[in-house]
This record gives sequence, C-alpha cells and structure tokens, in this order.
Amino acid sequence: MERNLIFAWILILSSATVQTCCHGYYSDSVPYVPSPKKVTHLHFFLHDTLTGENPSAVLVARPNITIFPDNAFMPFGTVLAVDDPLTVGPDITSEVIGNAQGLSVLASQHALSLVVYLDFGFTRGEFNGSSFSVFSRNTITVANRELTVVGGRGKFRLAKGFAELKTYSRSEGGNAVVEYNVTLFHH
Repeated sequence: MERNLIFAWILILSSATVQTCCHGYYSDSVPYVPSPKKVTHLHFFLHDTLTGENPSAVLVARPNITIFPDNAFMPFGTVLAVDDPLTVGPDITSEVIGNAQGLSVLASQHALSLVVYLDFGFTRGEFNGSSFSVFSRNTITVANRELTVVGGRGKFRLAKGFAELKTYSRSEGGNAVVEYNVTLFHH
C-alpha cells in the first residue's frame, strides 16, 4: 500500500511537471486557417549569353574529363554562374524587367541537361523588388519543357508553381533566348 501511495505521488508530480514544463513556454498551437492564394501568370524572355565581351553566364568549374553529352560543347559536371537579363520581348533591346541569377550544372552524362537554381528578380513594373525561385532539371534540347517553382519573396512570398519554357532562338556558342510562361500560386 505504501508503494502504491509513493507511485501515485510520483505520477501526480511528474504530470504537474510536464504540464508546467511544456505548456506555454515554447508556443501554443493555433488552428490552421487557410489563406486565399493568388494566381499570377508571367510572360517574359530570358537571354542566356555565353560568348562575346559581356557574357551573362560564365564558366565557374569544368571537370578534367572528356565525357561530353550528345551535341554538347561543355562536359558533364560543368558549373556556370548565371546573371541573365529578362525582357518583355524576344529582342535584347526590348525593355529589361529583371534578371535571373544563380547556378547551372551540366548534370547528365548522356544528354544536354542542366540542373538549375535560379532566382528570377524583377526590377521594374508591378513586381519590382519581388522574385521567385526555380530549382529543377532543364533538358535544353527539348523544345517544350517545364521547371518547378520552389519559392518566392515580396509579392511572390511562399510561391509554388511551374515555368513552361520554349527556346525562342539559339546561336553558336550556346547563346539562347528562352520564352517563359510562368504560373505562380502565392500569398
């Protein structure tokens, strides 16, 4: 009986300690209230220039190997730093509305496929100061492709969505103009 009484006191004290310890000290859970999401559609052109006096994508690292994917001018494992202008139209002289900054890695041994991390930052217009981020595979030899939007800031805070890409033009040396149609779901 004495044992049971001691055991009961231990349970009471430990229960009081748990309630005191864990209630209100760190946080209280609040009910989830879904907020309405906005949908934004964007259309612009990205200019990726690897050659000339003022390239927008530059070689950061090139492996000491000779594995070249089909029709590639760079070997598997090549890393590029990117600061590509974004324009309203396909011509480089059209209005610049921002830039895409980040990294591209040639990530396939057999096809010309990049894994890209890019932050699309807008410097003009309604979305000035806002950006969305892409982290996805970009098989650049495929005519129509899709990239995943993984986040955003400013007016695109907590963005999710997708970017549909189409190569508008390509020239020697890997220079390209890419048309982007982006759908963002954000707060």
